[in-house]
Amino acid sequence: MVPPEKEIICETIRLLDCLNGPEDLKRLSLPELKQLAEEIRRTIIETVSKNGGHLAPNLGVVELTLALHRVFNSPEDKIVWDVGHQCYTHKLLTGRRDRFSTLRQLGGLSGFPKREESPHDAFDTGHSGTSISAALGLAVAKELKQAAAKVIAVIGDGSLTAGEAFEGLNQAGHLGKDLIVVLNDNEMSISNNVGALSSFLSKRLTGKSFVQFKREIESLFKSIPGIGEPLLQWAKKSEDSITGFFTPGMLFSALHFDYVGPVRGHRLEALIETFENLRHLQAPVLVHVLTTKGQGYPPAEKNPTHFHGVGPFRIDTGEPCQGPVPSPPTYTRVFGDTVLALAEKDLRVVTVTAAMTEGTGLEDYARRFPGRFFDVGIAEQHAVTFAAGMAAEGLRPIVAIYSTFLQRAYDQVLHDVCLPNLPVLLAMDRGGIVGEDGPTHQGVFDLSYLRHLPNLTLMVPKDEKELRNMLIAALDYEGPTAIRYPRGAGVGVPLDGPIEPIRPGKWEQLQSGAGVALIALGPMVQAAREAAERLEAEGLRPAVINARFVKPMDEGLIKDLAARYPLFITVEENILQGGFGSGLLETCQRLKIQGLRIRCLGLPDCFVPHGSPQELRRLFGLDAEGIMAAVREERDESSAD
Repeated sequence: MVPPEKEIICETIRLLDCLNGPEDLKRLSLPELKQLAEEIRRTIIETVSKNGGHLAPNLGVVELTLALHRVFNSPEDKIVWDVGHQCYTHKLLTGRRDRFSTLRQLGGLSGFPKREESPHDAFDTGHSGTSISAALGLAVAKELKQAAAKVIAVIGDGSLTAGEAFEGLNQAGHLGKDLIVVLNDNEMSISNNVGALSSFLSKRLTGKSFVQFKREIESLFKSIPGIGEPLLQWAKKSEDSITGFFTPGMLFSALHFDYVGPVRGHRLEALIETFENLRHLQAPVLVHVLTTKGQGYPPAEKNPTHFHGVGPFRIDTGEPCQGPVPSPPTYTRVFGDTVLALAEKDLRVVTVTAAMTEGTGLEDYARRFPGRFFDVGIAEQHAVTFAAGMAAEGLRPIVAIYSTFLQRAYDQVLHDVCLPNLPVLLAMDRGGIVGEDGPTHQGVFDLSYLRHLPNLTLMVPKDEKELRNMLIAALDYEGPTAIRYPRGAGVGVPLDGPIEPIRPGKWEQLQSGAGVALIALGPMVQAAREAAERLEAEGLRPAVINARFVKPMDEGLIKDLAARYPLFITVEENILQGGFGSGLLETCQRLKIQGLRIRCLGLPDCFVPHGSPQELRRLFGLDAEGIMAAVREERDESSAD
């Protein structure tokens, strides 16, 4: 136990409420640390049940986080969390306990590490596979500054499928710098892990040959008179080290890392002892830690994929909090169902995703067509070029990736898909404002980074039915296509009825009007229609245009609209620089259209913070009220002229 004079006394409140920083952990006994772990789990479950968030990965690293902060001295020692799906315990221990209830709320704590939020957040993260590279940079900088401190990268086994992770390991082993890499091995990223590396790691304790080897060793020890039982007990205590010798240690040793483990990730005493033993080493070290995703909350342990990132839910059952009225199907669900139907009729259709089978709605497709479905792991660059290779042989690959993650494969889209003009369809889920996951996950740059690529047809549907029609039409387009659609439920339009062919570059005029044309994309079409309807009461009747093609643009309709409406207001859920509005301005200049005023509504030159999509659209004037305000301002300026 802790000496009485140093003991933290909390008779009526939790241990967690007595901690002001990670240094306080050093005064707690092992039983108190275990009690604290349970308090932290309850706090995370209670908060995420209200706010939503990444539950299962955070529950899996409670003991690991406690051990790291117990042994090392943050913020002098730097802990870099890969992705950041595991940082909730870290936030609770580093002075943010009182604000934890604001997690992922507008103006509250981010769900990911952020340097501006705390000196204990060593590096801003949100996308996977970056921790080792960043940690190596921190370690080299500390050495050059002659600063004595440790740098620790915590990376999941799923993130090791990212090429950058191995680039970092390779460089770190080559340089021989003082760096600790903690491999948090729970056999999952978001979907179940795939690939040779995952299989190699997962065989560490379950392979038949290794299990048989352990049994033979036990029998041998038991047969030795007198000393057999003590030897057997010693062997069991050393099981983790023996396992590491015979399995993954070989891989990391080849990269010039000292390998330690596997270590049981929910045994605090083992974790603390391990980190204490290696903190004085001055070389690259990899600590292999075995954890359970969702540890301590049975629904999350049973279904870690669902509870990886979850909305508000009932703690007693794990069921989501939903209203009594069923919502329309999500865009993700419509995508998955449509692609499955297309594959039933067209043997050329194959699908590719990057560790997001459920997240992109392809789970049914994967079960129905396992030979035509490919989950490549967290390897977006490979996913795109892999699809390009299949397209070059006459297949019609559909690559389903979140908009924010496709950023990682920009060069592959340019060089391997658009340059050779291959018929790869990029299905970009979570396009536009995503919400509570914040700036690393907002899909608000895709129109800008794709619009300028030659050969690419770029589409944004106004509703779920149009998404379905675009997917069907895209298979007949020659060359690369990209469809960007939002997160969440559709608008509730019927999905039955005939398929409407969509000619490339043809916009849709939804209503005529006078004075101003609202030219909107995606979810902004619904906001523009609502604004136009409400403005009629003020004597204004804007036309509403569904500009469903960002590229090519409908030059014929643009000329026609410019002849009838002196003012265009474009509305997009994308950064304004290089987005749809910029494209319309360029087109009007090239067409030499005179006397036309254009106002572009979109996101300013900033990173969009975390908050609900509704709050963020209101904040940036991208709801009906914001569009109405822009129309009124333009009317008033025109009157003043």
